[in-house]
Amino acid sequence: MNESKNIHNALRQVHVNTPCSPISGFSISGLATYIQIPELDFCIDMGECPLTAIPLDHVFLTHAHGDHARCLMRHHSLRKMMGVERDSVYYIPECISENAKAWIKSEALFEGVAESKFRYPEIEPITAGKRQFLRYRKDIALEAFEVKHSIPTMGGTLYFYKKKLKDEFLGKNAAEIIELRKNGVEITREVYEPLISFMGDCLGESLLDNRQVFQSKVLITECTFLDDEDEAMSKKKGHSHLKDIVRALNEMDGDIKCEKIILSHFSMKYSDKHIRDALDKGIPEKFKDKIVAFI
Repeated sequence: MNESKNIHNALRQVHVNTPCSPISGFSISGLATYIQIPELDFCIDMGECPLTAIPLDHVFLTHAHGDHARCLMRHHSLRKMMGVERDSVYYIPECISENAKAWIKSEALFEGVAESKFRYPEIEPITAGKRQFLRYRKDIALEAFEVKHSIPTMGGTLYFYKKKLKDEFLGKNAAEIIELRKNGVEITREVYEPLISFMGDCLGESLLDNRQVFQSKVLITECTFLDDEDEAMSKKKGHSHLKDIVRALNEMDGDIKCEKIILSHFSMKYSDKHIRDALDKGIPEKFKDKIVAFI
């Protein structure tokens, strides 16, 4: 029997070039979500764990649903099996971090790890609004924010950190700059440039609740439902509908700084063709050059 070409394969990765980094992975609702950002050494969720995820040191878990979380410790185990000595860091919303630890320990004991030998991986509880540097990247900072879903969920923004010369010192020559530094004058200011924002699973209204995400070069946001008859279902399940995306785009319009807006997490009932046709029909023409379907 031939497999339907509409069946989604969680290990057939999607690849998108962006101004920040190539992005790869997979995201279909109910099957799996994992979004790899290799140049930032970062992965969003771990619903599956392909070998390409093994080198990534930082993993952000948006929420506890299995299609986003189930391979979190598979990632940890495979790194150990493949001889990666550095501990990966798992950023987990603080409100679910204790339950996550209990799950991680139970899974290890279920697999036969002796309790005396069990050791937790590096878990970093995350709270909304706190900006912090990634463990192994002092040029990249992460700030999480809350979104509305059926269970506690967070999105986040990755910032590129740098120091720039203060405006009042622009135009000064090297000797003058050196002299200012000798005299203890602070000549630089800190700059956080928003690179990539990701929403996690959420109601469409979360885009407008977190308008700062439209300042990032790249925005990754879910678009689970597409068809008119699925609009009520999107609200019931705590997901975004294409109409929510369009509403947010129209409201933000001139304030959108994103060069790419990646739509992900489509319902598994839609074929690739159906998704592309629905987006082509539903996305206003003026936004189409920004929109990328993660399929």
